[in-house]
Amino acid sequence: MTAVPKKKLTEAEYLAIERAAEFKSEFYNGEMFAMAGGTYAHNRIKDNLARLIGNQLAGGPCFAITSHMKVKVAKTGLYTYPDVLIVCGSPEFPDADSTDILLNPAIIIEVLSPSTQNYDRGAKFHQYQHLESLKEYVLVSQDEPVCEQFVRQSDENWTPTTTTGLSGELAFQSVPVRVPLSEIYTGVTVPEPPPS
Repeated sequence: MTAVPKKKLTEAEYLAIERAAEFKSEFYNGEMFAMAGGTYAHNRIKDNLARLIGNQLAGGPCFAITSHMKVKVAKTGLYTYPDVLIVCGSPEFPDADSTDILLNPAIIIEVLSPSTQNYDRGAKFHQYQHLESLKEYVLVSQDEPVCEQFVRQSDENWTPTTTTGLSGELAFQSVPVRVPLSEIYTGVTVPEPPPS
């Protein structure tokens, strides 16, 4: 018996299904990937970040958006829902009918889950690097107070910085925002990482 290959979806088919669905799915290379619901810790950290960043950016040219906004990596065809985005200037969309798809995030923040952390650190980050607008990529652990920050340099390399411990502070390089880890993890019980 021969296995029947799974039919690949077009972007238009994915978008039609996604816009009618009750749950979110990412899309890449003709396949949809259902997103699992986040834990309390994941959602609390994401919401804390969005509020803290949004408050500091209020009145300026940049603003924060949470995980209900799709991002398209035009060069690779990936559609995804980052946990928190920062957009600077006017948001860019594929066309006037597709204002649910953002093309130009300046900063992407992902709160790591055990099931997605390898993807977020590896293949997804590689895809995100094709976004010309992207200046910073930040990974936030939900299990311990650790933030990994990658900043794009003029030579297209990404400089990593890790901030650990509730006394630490996540300082963004491309926007005037500094967020204490103690406030990112408000309402979440996390162990302190061992001293390095």
